[in-house]
Amino acid sequence: MAPMYHPQSQTRFWLIFGAISMGLLYLLAPVLTPFLIAALLAYLGDPLIDRLEARRISRSWAVTLVFGALILGLLLLVVLLIPLSAHQFHRLLQHLPRYIEWIQTTIVPWLRDTMGINPEPFELDQLRTQLLSYAQQLGGLAGELLTSFQSSSTIVFAWLADLVLIPLVTFYLLRDWDLLVAKVRDLLPRHIEPTISKLARESDGVIGAFLRGQFIVMSALGVIYSVGLSLIGLEFSLLIGLLAGLISFVPYLGLITGVLAASVVALLQFHSFLSIVWVLAVFGIGQLISDFLLTPLLVGDRIGLHPVAVMFAVLAGGHLFGFFGILLALPVAAVIVVILRHVLNEYLNSNFYNG
Repeated sequence: MAPMYHPQSQTRFWLIFGAISMGLLYLLAPVLTPFLIAALLAYLGDPLIDRLEARRISRSWAVTLVFGALILGLLLLVVLLIPLSAHQFHRLLQHLPRYIEWIQTTIVPWLRDTMGINPEPFELDQLRTQLLSYAQQLGGLAGELLTSFQSSSTIVFAWLADLVLIPLVTFYLLRDWDLLVAKVRDLLPRHIEPTISKLARESDGVIGAFLRGQFIVMSALGVIYSVGLSLIGLEFSLLIGLLAGLISFVPYLGLITGVLAASVVALLQFHSFLSIVWVLAVFGIGQLISDFLLTPLLVGDRIGLHPVAVMFAVLAGGHLFGFFGILLALPVAAVIVVILRHVLNEYLNSNFYNG
């Protein structure tokens, strides 16, 4: 005799399972972070491997090629972009006292004489002195951080472990990704497997469209902004361009942040409001390329997340789980959107709605 199906027992089981899973994620977030990074890299690389397999390249060779490309890209990021950005940030700190002095001697008197604004709230001498002190201490700070880092064997071991673990786990996940997906599907209860598989395919379309497409859009915007700002002679062009490109996953947030930061630097560097026009031209061209070419071609509208929802998901994930939560926030939000769409369709087709 077949066992009776009890919906309440099933619901209770999944609620308990979900609560335990959330608790384990919260407790193990620092340990799981390198595995999640590796899983995201493998997820991004698997479609390319499938395409190479379709061209009759063996899975092993396809994994080797894609894995090599990923490692090369990460090495270029670490060796080139991060040191250059750090150097520009160092220069920015050194220039801040000079910028503040110019504001104090030029902008503040102009505000007083032209608009009659009381200059007392703009007394920035103390701030300039503090920033100058910070800039002078910056060189010694790097050495102190390195000494502190070396003195903590636990931190050193953790960093080295992640440095080895992420590429290693990525390689094995790339090699066995399709097999792991098939095994998870086989473990699903048979009466819900079709529904879960359908939701998984829709979620894969949403997450894939966003992660793969948005990553390319962010990288392209970072390059466009950095090169454009460099062509107009703006200092810290790489730092501002990369920052604007990095946060452009929230629509128009990267544009607004980049325009504000670049406009302030342009005004302080060139001492002319006309320089802001060139800044607006650079970001305007970048936004046009993004809106009419890159985003429709690579991302589309399949993500279905409002910009406010994107910001909330990232902030909530970071608050709950730290960096692990930031990495997990958008994929989880995309899956929730797919599930809500499914629930809404079921409701619209139900007797309760149609009466």
